[in-house]
Amino acid sequence: MEPLHHPLSGFGYLLAGFRLLLRPALWPYVLLPLAINILVFGLLLWLATGQFGALVDTLTPSLPDWLSWLTWLLWLVFGLVAAIIVFFTFALVANFIAAPFNGLLAEAVERLLTNTAPPGGGSLRQALRETPQALFDELRKLGYFLLWAVPLGLLFLVPFINLAAPLLWALFSAWMLALQYLDYPLGNHGLRFAAQRRRLRRQPLLGLGFGAAVLLATLVPLVNLMVMPAAVAGATRLWVERLQQDSTP
Repeated sequence: MEPLHHPLSGFGYLLAGFRLLLRPALWPYVLLPLAINILVFGLLLWLATGQFGALVDTLTPSLPDWLSWLTWLLWLVFGLVAAIIVFFTFALVANFIAAPFNGLLAEAVERLLTNTAPPGGGSLRQALRETPQALFDELRKLGYFLLWAVPLGLLFLVPFINLAAPLLWALFSAWMLALQYLDYPLGNHGLRFAAQRRRLRRQPLLGLGFGAAVLLATLVPLVNLMVMPAAVAGATRLWVERLQQDSTP
């Protein structure tokens, strides 16, 4: 087996994606959505702090002097709750906000690696023209997910077989993550979901390794903030180096 077909090679492409993010040319595609996310959370925290402060001001006059320390306790509880909410939702919201920038990031990475841009250059006119087909592909992707997720989910209910269900679900999740992030560079070249699956099935271990790396990285706090752009960059490099020129029948 060629080394590049080994699952560990897929892990390497996510690491390569993190290294690519160090290139200043890619920073606008990473920092802009991150800045928007920080602005959104900052605004929500400012509004929540104002509302909570008004509530505390309403309650404080009714407290006797010997219970004035409750004001500090309330603010401490508020701070802890706010920190927990931000910790568990920041990465989720960051990924949601960054999603529209991923196609542009994939285009920038490919231009950095090959000195050429995908056909059409990711123009707004091209994006609008391809929107109906893209929506149809998203429905097909959802159908593909449900086609496998439902029976795999039912395996958790079957005695003895359910022992293997977590492993099978992890492999399926890794496969779907590989397809999810490869969609950006391959989609820039007009390859739709069915064609993307055909390309990836030619080197399944490579795709599973890449998806498994993404899956594990999403479980690491703070690192998960940068997983999405790193995965897009890594998937683009995977496309350029392994899948674009792969003409295996």
